[in-house]
Amino acid sequence: MFQAKAYSVTSATSPFARTTIERRDPTEHDVQIEILFCGICHSDLHQARNEWSGAMPTVYPCIPGHEIVGRVTKVGSAVTKFKPGDLAAVGCMVDSDLTCPECKAGLEQFCPKGVFTYNSPDKHTGGVTYGGYSDSIVVRDHFVLRVPSNLDLAGAAPLLCAGITTYSPMRHWNVTKGKKVGVVGLGGLGHMGVKFAHALGAHVVVFTTSPSKKDDALRLGADEVVISRNADEMAKHAGSFDFILDAVAAEHDISAYINMLRRDGNITMVGAPEKPLPVSVFSLIFARRSFSGSLIGGIAETQEMLDFCGKHNITADVEVIPIQKINEAYQRLLKSDVKYRFSIDMASLKNE
Repeated sequence: MFQAKAYSVTSATSPFARTTIERRDPTEHDVQIEILFCGICHSDLHQARNEWSGAMPTVYPCIPGHEIVGRVTKVGSAVTKFKPGDLAAVGCMVDSDLTCPECKAGLEQFCPKGVFTYNSPDKHTGGVTYGGYSDSIVVRDHFVLRVPSNLDLAGAAPLLCAGITTYSPMRHWNVTKGKKVGVVGLGGLGHMGVKFAHALGAHVVVFTTSPSKKDDALRLGADEVVISRNADEMAKHAGSFDFILDAVAAEHDISAYINMLRRDGNITMVGAPEKPLPVSVFSLIFARRSFSGSLIGGIAETQEMLDFCGKHNITADVEVIPIQKINEAYQRLLKSDVKYRFSIDMASLKNE
């Protein structure tokens, strides 16, 4: 075991504070990584504040962070894909059984024995896993990813959650050139959805309640912007979309967007509203439309996404902060006061 610096919360109401944790020494299949940047995901806030206590109760102390980019410092004796000095990344998973049907299909995110990057049982320590708000991490090699060298590392970090969360359903529902794609909500997830849909060659339409976001949506790659509170603008697009990505986590009228789909069109939720959304079944039946959800992606698909980003020079739009401003960042996140993702510069942790 070795000691690592980190920032943790000790209760649902406490602020983040500097702490020291123990990480395991690399075993034969492990990769040790010096963390350079870690994105802040809204799920970090939910977990730190124990807002998912029903499904995923938080174990304290909690160290969030699953959008990790860094540099390899050590590898185990059986590791062949990485060597010290390589750029590497870690997303939302750090282990699974690798033997179940889901894992064999390359869908490790659905493994019933999957281990999340933080707040999951840690078989190595007997406690829980600790995430990327730290200066280092040790991860099984299967769950370590390669980072294209041309990408800005601060902007690449959020690709490990916001990126794959939006890329995976677009690949699954065959978003390609000539398709008409809608993106509902222009935030941390939505802005990545716009970038990917544009790079995949689709005609991209952003749905937003905020007219002030129109210029930014067009800058990110949207072809059109619809103010969703404007009934006339919505009516112009009825029945015309092949695919819609819904990135809104607040309550909203999902049936209004289902009606935007053409025959056999699909709308996929990646936002996670706290309360159930009422669905008009007739809007599904009469055009054979479908309504689905999606959860990150498997390891192979996440690597595919990173390589795609390298080819198209895609990163998240980030505001880089020192770790010492983490509490302020959480307050701003609650107000949606960031365009579009915070990325923590872990060099700020070195002198503490």
